[in-house]
Amino acid sequence: MKRYDLIVIGAGPAGLSAAAEAASHGLEVVVFDENEKPGGQLFKQIHKFFGSKEHKAKIRGFRIGEDLLRDAEEKGVRVVLDSVVCGLYQDREVLVQTGEKVVHYKADAVIVATGASENMVPFDGWTLPGVIGAGAAQTMMNLHGIKPGKKIVMLGSGNVGLVVSFQLLQAGCEVLAVVDASPRVGGYGVHAAKLARCGVPFHLSHTVIEASGEESVERVTIGQVDKNWQIVEGTEKTFDADTLCLAVGLSPMSQLLKMAGCEMKDTPLGFVPRCDSLGRTSIPGIFVAGDVSGIEEASAAMIEGRISGAAAAEYLGFLDTSLLDETLGRFEMALQSLREGMFAPGMRGKEIRETEEGIPVSTSLLEQGYLGDDELERFPGVVEQRDAVRPVIECTQNIPCNPCQDACKKGCISIGEKITSLPVVNSEGKCTACGMCVAACSGQAIFLVDESFESGYASVTLPYEFYPLPEAGDRGRALDRSGKEICDAEVVEIKSLKAFDSTNLLTMKVPLSYAGQARFFRR
Repeated sequence: MKRYDLIVIGAGPAGLSAAAEAASHGLEVVVFDENEKPGGQLFKQIHKFFGSKEHKAKIRGFRIGEDLLRDAEEKGVRVVLDSVVCGLYQDREVLVQTGEKVVHYKADAVIVATGASENMVPFDGWTLPGVIGAGAAQTMMNLHGIKPGKKIVMLGSGNVGLVVSFQLLQAGCEVLAVVDASPRVGGYGVHAAKLARCGVPFHLSHTVIEASGEESVERVTIGQVDKNWQIVEGTEKTFDADTLCLAVGLSPMSQLLKMAGCEMKDTPLGFVPRCDSLGRTSIPGIFVAGDVSGIEEASAAMIEGRISGAAAAEYLGFLDTSLLDETLGRFEMALQSLREGMFAPGMRGKEIRETEEGIPVSTSLLEQGYLGDDELERFPGVVEQRDAVRPVIECTQNIPCNPCQDACKKGCISIGEKITSLPVVNSEGKCTACGMCVAACSGQAIFLVDESFESGYASVTLPYEFYPLPEAGDRGRALDRSGKEICDAEVVEIKSLKAFDSTNLLTMKVPLSYAGQARFFRR
């Protein structure tokens, strides 16, 4: 039997964070993971994270994964891959199968960070090849460089469905529709908005009726649902699609904790262990971190991992209780800030009519995926300043995020002490058009507008993450927030700097009257 101070099950964001934290206090730590690559979901996440500096904001997920792996390795953590933990017992014994070999391990403490698995929903044709989970599509694209399909329908408008839909566009796929039985977009409005301006339509209050085809998906039929979630006869729509992605939620992978005898509870998000704020379960020495104890964002999982790693170190006597309190205070403050705002865990299922500032929410954004022109001026990120370049911030929900404030060195943008406050554009600030705010915005919701650019014309600078890049002088069409072509446009400049981290800035010239509507460029 092999022994360690701490065994961590799962090499995702929570597990690696827990292992690194525990090892920093002197524990001998091993991490087991069933996958061939460590990092869990992080290496599939090519988008930039929300939050603040403490939450790795404006850094792409795969880069965060690289940093976590490096940190764990530098602290002496052993990571064992292609290894399935098939047994966890009350006395902290673990059975691990690697290949055909099963090895018995013993630890003084165990942290379970097994994450979550994708949910599926049954409908006619749901077993056809071409019906896949959104996470599987993300794995195919971002880990293996394979397109999941050519023409795709996405079921689910939560953050996973929205983010993966945008990445499908980046991979060169055509997203025919985002479908959701809910009457409102479930994820961040900024994620929906960047899809909508690319021309992706939203079909809310709709669900999938059938996927059909001879040997694989060839068609997807959807229909409207009534208030009782029943299909409204005569509302069927059929898309010629070869792929149907399902982003219908996640379920915690808590089977090992149940096997060990931990007290469990049934929640709307799945079967999870009873645990305290430090991740301690009902069995001394067994801790949890990340989605296995409740579904949240990867940023929260990493902080929970740090907390559980410190708690395990204190449990084994490697960390003084007084030092634990000091360490946890910093982590818990960072975690709490992520759990505030419109998308806080306690707000799930509640209808929100106003922002924290008392501004009526955008109904167009919630019901169609894009802001209405008549709604913009109520938000503090939009100011009138026609004689000079200015940032226009179309961020209208209380999301925990503040990189735009840090990016602007001229004081043009402020959020304040509360991370969920709406960004404010200071009309007194002198914008230099450096573009750092545009590149830093994780939601791609900031634009630079210059209505004094040229007689009869304005320039609009927008974030652009599609290849191949256009070149200065290229002509095309400008699209509005809904994805509708509205006018001719000419590329003035493409700016790509290392500091932008692969978010290119595309500046296009449009007729002056369209400065407030033009938000995307199509060749």
